[in-house]
Amino acid sequence: MNFLRSVKEEMKLVSWPSKKQLRHDSLVVIETAIIFALMFFIMDTAIQALINLIIR
Repeated sequence: MNFLRSVKEEMKLVSWPSKKQLRHDSLVVIETAIIFALMFFIMDTAIQALINLIIR
């Protein structure tokens, strides 16, 4: 029980972001994930095409 009280006290000290900041940060994460996914897709497709040219 002492642990739960400590957690409750620590949670009061947490600095929570505003809705606007949370929305902005979430969009940045989603955009970054999409960009990396597209980069990996393009690189994978290019490497696969190169390997197919070498094998033939």
